[in-house]
Amino acid sequence: MKIRPITFLMLALIVTSCGEYEKLLKSTDYELKKQKVFDYYDDGKYTRSIELLSQILPRFRATDQAEQLNWINAQAHFRIRDYMMAGQYYQEFADTYPGSNNAEEAAYLAALCQYYQSPRPELDQSNTRQAIESFTIFMQRYPTSTRTDDCKARILELQEKLVEKSYLSARLYYDLKEYRAATISLANSLKEYPDTKYREELMFLKLDALYLYAVNSIPEKQLERYQTTLDEYYSFIEEFPASRFSKEVARIFENTARFLKVDTTVKKTENN
Repeated sequence: MKIRPITFLMLALIVTSCGEYEKLLKSTDYELKKQKVFDYYDDGKYTRSIELLSQILPRFRATDQAEQLNWINAQAHFRIRDYMMAGQYYQEFADTYPGSNNAEEAAYLAALCQYYQSPRPELDQSNTRQAIESFTIFMQRYPTSTRTDDCKARILELQEKLVEKSYLSARLYYDLKEYRAATISLANSLKEYPDTKYREELMFLKLDALYLYAVNSIPEKQLERYQTTLDEYYSFIEEFPASRFSKEVARIFENTARFLKVDTTVKKTENN
């Protein structure tokens, strides 16, 4: 099989380029390395730029060029989607150079890196909470920033993810028939995120969990727990009188009222 001349030329250029880069890594010419950092970054060779920066940043730490080099370092990590390291470098930049023209952007991008590390709702949400905190701190530090609306929107999105995580956890307890744990988890979710779009479903699941908890309780505890269910029922229908869960809610009320010997004719008359 013959190798075409143009293919051979390209291979030769690649080998030569790699050889030159290896020599550059071993070189003690830090000024040349610094210049190559910018060249590689401009050419989109971010990994090479990062490797050189790891060698030269200590050399230029106390110089006038340190700010620019640290900014390029954070940017290069962001470009290769290494959001964990990029976020760390952006935050360090914002803290070290608060008067820089890039300080506000660095603080915002540090929060954005946390946002990109936020996982699926069913996984641990530590990064989600950190992202919310970072966006909040950013808005406090830069109250007139044009990025404020974006931060608020992302915070709402992240909060909904926390709600969904809470919902999934509560639903798991519910499916496992751990009704007491389910009611606690659902109540905590509603307390922390009262305006969530899942509010109606969360409140219904809480009501149903309370009812099933009462049903499955020992006789000595049933009266108290059915009464709690009835109280929750009234709270639910006051907020959602035409709920999509109306049939299930009516069933819960009828069974609870029968146990507590509540006169349901008053309710029926009012409904008519």
